[in-house]
Amino acid sequence: MDGAPLPALADDAEPRVTVKSTCAYCGVGCGVLLTPDGKGGLEVRGDPDHPANRGRLCSKGSALGETVGLAHRLLAPVVNGRATGWDDALQLVADRFRETIAEHGPDAVALYVSGQLLTEDYYVANKLAKGFMGTANIDTNSRLCMASTVAGQRRAFGTDTVPQTYEDLEEADLIVLVGSNMAWCHPVLYQRVLAARAARRTKIVVVDPRRTASCDGADLRLALEPGSDVALFNRLLADLYEGGALDATFLRHTEGFDETLAQAMNDDISVTGLAEEDVQAFVRLWRDNEKVVTVFSQGVNQSSAGSDKVNAILNCHLATGRIGKPGCGPLSVTGQPNAMGGREVGGLANMLACHLDLENADHRAAVRDFWGCDRVPEAPGLKAVDMFRAVGDGRIKALWVIHTNPAVSMPDADAVREAIRGCDFVVVSDVTAATDTARLADVLLPATAWGEKSGTVTNSDRTISRQRAVLPAPGLTRPDWAQLAEVGRRMGFKNAFDYASEAEIFREYAALSGIAGRFGKDFDISGLAGLDRAGYDALPPVRWPVSATRTGGRFFADGQFYHADGKARLVPVAWRPPVAKVGPRYPFRLNTGRIRDQWHTMTRTALSPRLAAHLAEPFLEIHPEDAADLGIGLADLCVLDSPQGRAILRARITDDVLRGQVFAPMHWTGETAPAARIDAVVAPVVDPVSGQPESKASVVKVSRMQAAWYGFAVSARNVTPTGDYWARAVTKAGHRVEMAGYAAPPNWETAAREMFGLAQAEVSILEDRAAGSARLAFREAGRLVAVLFVSPGPVAVMRDYLVQMPEVPDLTLLSGRAPADRPDPGVVVCACFDVGMNTILRAIESDGLVSVDEIGKALQAGTNCGSCRPELAALLTRVQTQTEQTPVRPTSPNLTQPKEAAE
Repeated sequence: MDGAPLPALADDAEPRVTVKSTCAYCGVGCGVLLTPDGKGGLEVRGDPDHPANRGRLCSKGSALGETVGLAHRLLAPVVNGRATGWDDALQLVADRFRETIAEHGPDAVALYVSGQLLTEDYYVANKLAKGFMGTANIDTNSRLCMASTVAGQRRAFGTDTVPQTYEDLEEADLIVLVGSNMAWCHPVLYQRVLAARAARRTKIVVVDPRRTASCDGADLRLALEPGSDVALFNRLLADLYEGGALDATFLRHTEGFDETLAQAMNDDISVTGLAEEDVQAFVRLWRDNEKVVTVFSQGVNQSSAGSDKVNAILNCHLATGRIGKPGCGPLSVTGQPNAMGGREVGGLANMLACHLDLENADHRAAVRDFWGCDRVPEAPGLKAVDMFRAVGDGRIKALWVIHTNPAVSMPDADAVREAIRGCDFVVVSDVTAATDTARLADVLLPATAWGEKSGTVTNSDRTISRQRAVLPAPGLTRPDWAQLAEVGRRMGFKNAFDYASEAEIFREYAALSGIAGRFGKDFDISGLAGLDRAGYDALPPVRWPVSATRTGGRFFADGQFYHADGKARLVPVAWRPPVAKVGPRYPFRLNTGRIRDQWHTMTRTALSPRLAAHLAEPFLEIHPEDAADLGIGLADLCVLDSPQGRAILRARITDDVLRGQVFAPMHWTGETAPAARIDAVVAPVVDPVSGQPESKASVVKVSRMQAAWYGFAVSARNVTPTGDYWARAVTKAGHRVEMAGYAAPPNWETAAREMFGLAQAEVSILEDRAAGSARLAFREAGRLVAVLFVSPGPVAVMRDYLVQMPEVPDLTLLSGRAPADRPDPGVVVCACFDVGMNTILRAIESDGLVSVDEIGKALQAGTNCGSCRPELAALLTRVQTQTEQTPVRPTSPNLTQPKEAAE
């Protein structure tokens, strides 16, 4: 294992060993240095030697050590609600899948897997499904993330190749961020972009309907209408042609230019809603800067026209020859740590391993012979949305879900939840039983978690990195590949799945890639097929391909592509609007996405108090004029209705969104805020080529929740909230909960005792029944353990002071305000260093700080990942303008309370 001992903490202390591994979050693929503390915890630092991050970590990566405890863990197999041993659990899984295939055929079973899997896990899952179960019904939550990029790149290049590398960000003269809030979603890469701007005066353009943290560093922002990206890039292509900016020599390496240009010239730029001068400024920047990198992400992919958006971008790079060169080309950034690895092993329902083609008979035969199986499916399996429709209508009768939470994350999530609930046999492999999906399983299989498992992942620029175990596997947990291989053996395929280690799986996978290389495919890591265990353990980060003829580098500058004729394809694409139509019944366009400090459905990040402190509850961004029209005020709750379902979210009134558009984060679940599962209102509309859902363009109606009461609670132990709306978050001292309901309980003391589980605790009460308000504080053995505030309107208290659970007299506590000698730190702005807004404001005012860098020197805020720097700049502006009405973007401490009470 690659590590070095650190100095002992004391003469009698054992040496602490630091292990090099990879972060568990986004597709940047940051290297981390992990040092166990000897008590089950970890110290986490960025690896200065890793090429992806060079020592930097974002707020989530920095907080990884706070997420490795065992209190939430699934530690033994569970069958029908009862703990059992591995033998019984895996035999049941093998028997039920084998019996289902025998009775109903191979397409009656399915696996739904995840970009959280390591490549070795992914490979075994794909081999088991496509090679030995005989079904292509294996798909991944990466279908929700980057399937449109895969489809677009395969159409253009002949295979799913990312041409560029992260180093291109530092060599570009112009960086265009399309549908990418890189400052929040890939903050370490965004810091490389800002460094390039400082060093090279690199220009930055942001193409996004919503103003995000990434816009603060932009030279030009194009707030186009949702879904109109194709029209914008078609206009760019047409104007570059008319301005003589195309590369006639490189175009000889392509097909389809005439048809593509004709279609581009037919598109109407007015559908973007952009001013003509802004469009012309964009074209000039492209024309006048030879080195252009276009970074695109979910705003492009998560669309019913996602594949066409990708090809519209690629068309511009191909037509100008700006591809595969230093500082020059398209760069898709993925959302999950191993989304790329899943693509490499064929984890999508329409792919074979190693970028081989499922529809190609020669490729199928080669894989069949290599695996030693009878047959490989000839047709693609069901993609995610269709897969769960088939679960719902009974075509799929046995389902295995691995490290993902489709009952929350899939569009039309209520229908997906009911489909899983009604399935004949459901297996879930995960690290916790406390997810919406795990609660529906017949069999729960406990998996090792990040920090306990070993394997490889591939990041967005094709860099393969080792993830190394640094903590012991707790309880009866097992690696995913071991679970899958054992089921394969018990189904009768012993020789094919007789693996002793993840290193053995990697060698097999690398050898198969050599066959792909002989077919002329891009993905070839056969140069690693001879690694022994020691070589595998010590493997440094390496960018594929890794073969006898080539290692790493960029693709396509030489004009050589992977279609049969060796040429790229320019693909004619035309703008088409989102499928769901805005109208009188559903007048708002809903955009969904991520926030800075949370991850997917929060099974990991929700364990960190400092990550929860930034934005502690789900919210809806709505324009001030729309809010006024609907009678929605500061801290009100909003009800969203769509043809699919309903959600309730806290109003965040901001001009970050345009009129007629609203934005909501995707993270909250039945475990953390059951009324706020935003994908319950998202339509199950997909791109016809990629099958990726349109998660950013559903339509909704918005109204004010007519709540009879609002509540805020802090507790030293877990809480069972009450109300029609509640949102729970962890704090350093326990939990905090926001609540609201249409009808108040008859007795607040009774309700509070039940909620907190404090039947015998002492209570102090201030209650005004006529006004509908109540304040209750509970103590056990003289120690404050819980407090509840109830009001007929949004509760106005100092939340960020109260969550510290101070030991103060009840009557002072129940005022909800901090005493003069204990200042309220305010909502956390910098999660890396746990610095609150009020702490920052006091430092600005008392120390005369005038820049973000000066704030960093004084408080450390903004000096790690930098994702809070736009908020720090906004706070400076607020102080400098000396007006409390200046909005603070993009965070809002006032989601749940009036402004004056927050400060």
